[in-house]
Amino acid sequence: MPPRLSLRNVSKRYPAVLANDAVSLEVAAGEIHAVLGENGAGKSTLMKIVAGEVQPDAGEIAFDGRGVEIDSPQAARALGIAMVHQHFALFDTLTVAENIALGLPTTTSMADLQRDLGEASARYGLAIDAQRRVHDLSTGERQRVEILRALLARPKLLIMDEPTSVLTPQAVESLFATLRGLAADGVSVLFISHKLDEIRRLADRCTVMRAGRVVATVDPKRESEASLARLMIGTEPPQIAAHDTPPGPPRLVVDGLRLRGEDGAPLAFTVHAGEIVGVAGISGNGQRALVAALAGEAQTEADALRLDGRPLRGLGPRQRRALGLRYVPEERLRHGAVPELTLAENTLLTGDSLHRHGFIRPAAMRGFARRVIERFDVRCAGPHAVAATLSGGNLQKFIVGREIEGAPHALIVDQPTWGVDVGAAGAIRNALIALRAQGCAILVVSEELDELFEICDRIMVMSRGRLSPAVPARSLSVETIGRWMSGLWDADAAAGAAP
Repeated sequence: MPPRLSLRNVSKRYPAVLANDAVSLEVAAGEIHAVLGENGAGKSTLMKIVAGEVQPDAGEIAFDGRGVEIDSPQAARALGIAMVHQHFALFDTLTVAENIALGLPTTTSMADLQRDLGEASARYGLAIDAQRRVHDLSTGERQRVEILRALLARPKLLIMDEPTSVLTPQAVESLFATLRGLAADGVSVLFISHKLDEIRRLADRCTVMRAGRVVATVDPKRESEASLARLMIGTEPPQIAAHDTPPGPPRLVVDGLRLRGEDGAPLAFTVHAGEIVGVAGISGNGQRALVAALAGEAQTEADALRLDGRPLRGLGPRQRRALGLRYVPEERLRHGAVPELTLAENTLLTGDSLHRHGFIRPAAMRGFARRVIERFDVRCAGPHAVAATLSGGNLQKFIVGREIEGAPHALIVDQPTWGVDVGAAGAIRNALIALRAQGCAILVVSEELDELFEICDRIMVMSRGRLSPAVPARSLSVETIGRWMSGLWDADAAAGAAP
């Protein structure tokens, strides 16, 4: 049988970068084929070419043995190609059901869609309320919508760009079982992930890209995670720095915080100077409301928040930044950065010293952006690069670097390495550890349990708007966190179970 998908010498050039350089790739029917590479290696551009969202400058594409020109997403859907995007292609003001309907044939009735969506949600372990509007959903919930929309299209080729970045371990296993079942039925899967263990468990073959070119195609089950990492970045991956110094005095104190839209008991916890505290939990359990309250994007009642002993009640994000509290949101585009602005212009979002008396200081703005780019190895054309042109991982490094460069007393980071390659993830984690050593109090909200165990001094679990006690990370196990994600920490304490 001919390959389901065949790419021959596909190239795509942008003004500042050659994103794809004569890429050739084949995917067989019923094959799960992984594409691995650093942020900026050209993976997402290549997938967008296959999905009809970007047009190549050169090269040939064949589908089921027939040469094709995929000049639009509609043409891709007509061939049977569906894509789950890393940066979600959803309309915020529409409901979940309405967003999914846009990717299905116009003959599909809303009643049939509601039924199919309910069945798919239960079958794949991707629970979602079809009537909720997308702007009310967390990043993890939006990821579920993207996956369900692609699965309901019943594709011949399913492209998944970082589909597990904000899914729980249980949801990941359910998704993998689904993908294996689809492959057994002849559906081809192109799977992009920076999680090397996932690629080794799931993929039949793995194509490795570096700087826009294919450098290897291997059987991932015959490779180790270390060898895959070396193929991907061309050198040894960074090691996480030691961080075992004792914490200092209380810095960020939360006492009696009630979250808007949540019915749980008032929250209370403390993050000390020189400490990293992690918040684990399934997306949609109140994490979004928690970070909004801490960052000043949602006002709180009473004096529930204090920074260095000073109450934060009534203070907005800019006033809190002036006191030393900074924030990295979970959604890079539109929340952490404005896609249409340059990196230099994006520094103005939180760089309060870069404008004075209503006037922008262009030289200071560009210099600040340049320092962040150099310090955090952001791969881009320079401060004038438009944010939307950066890969997800490079934009994340810029946003994290922008806030760290502001010398915070306390830093809230939501999903710090979502969709980030192993090299960039190590750089971000080491930057947080270095900031910890400077006395900063850091709160990390993450669905990456390995990340929390790697960098956190203490870990809490959030479930249905409630927070577990903050327990030393070294005394917790993955199994305990799994139980606590269902809110069972009280039962464990009553039974005298050790973490």
